[in-house]
Amino acid sequence: MDDRSGNSARWWNVDGKNVVMMKLFKKKSPVEKLNQKYAKLMKEAHQLSSVDRRKSDAKVSEAEAVLNQIKELEG
Repeated sequence: MDDRSGNSARWWNVDGKNVVMMKLFKKKSPVEKLNQKYAKLMKEAHQLSSVDRRKSDAKVSEAEAVLNQIKELEG
């Protein structure tokens, strides 16, 4: 069903236009951008945790600041 042949609603909308292409032009909201940044920082912190604890803690601190920004925007 995931062969992109047009049979799947996941890849095509009712008009037959490619939904995947539409997502390329969709602008991300500030919250979505911050969520991606938060996830990236937490991943980096996890990778650093076994190598350099201070750098890992610094990344976690940055991620917490981003999380606070997200909470402020969500209200």
